[in-house]
Amino acid sequence: MPEKAKKEDRRVQYTKKVIHETFFKLLEKKPYPQITVTELCRQADINRGTFYTHYYDMEDVLDEILSEILKDTSSVVEHVLSVPCGNEGCTYPFCEKIRSNDQYRILFLDDTVSEKIIEKMSGIKEHFITWLMSHSLLTFEEAEAIFHFQMNGCLTINRLMFRNKCTDWRKIQRVVDGFIQAGLERFLIHDQRDEELQKGGK
Repeated sequence: MPEKAKKEDRRVQYTKKVIHETFFKLLEKKPYPQITVTELCRQADINRGTFYTHYYDMEDVLDEILSEILKDTSSVVEHVLSVPCGNEGCTYPFCEKIRSNDQYRILFLDDTVSEKIIEKMSGIKEHFITWLMSHSLLTFEEAEAIFHFQMNGCLTINRLMFRNKCTDWRKIQRVVDGFIQAGLERFLIHDQRDEELQKGGK
């Protein structure tokens, strides 16, 4: 890569880093819908032209941040039941990644951002539903309902733990994981599948 291109690439990375960090600082002070491009540019000490070179609007900034968070995370079913990861290069559960980064935690505490996190999990959702349907007799609608129940529940628990400054999250996580695992395994009994298939053949 030519030296000029390398410098430009580093400049782009630095500018985006500043924008992201400023976004998190503003999110600590006010709800996401109230953050404006003008305010972010003023706080980041950049002009609006620089911002619009890299992003279309504030939602574009949030979308990139969430993409970075989700790119190497596993889904609930992969974490709890230790099934093969559906995302190439995934390393650890989404909630654990959030907890390991103080800057990410603020995302859980904003209602609008929490909703967008669920929306952003389309890839994880597709893998979860496909896996669950292939290992049970659940319909698409039933598997989808379980996905939303679990993910919204996990987000709510994380928000509660952060607000209460929980110091023993591992203990809470083991209880929640056990609850989820027991619930999932209720539908993953192969004898049940065989019994239902036999009934259908009579």
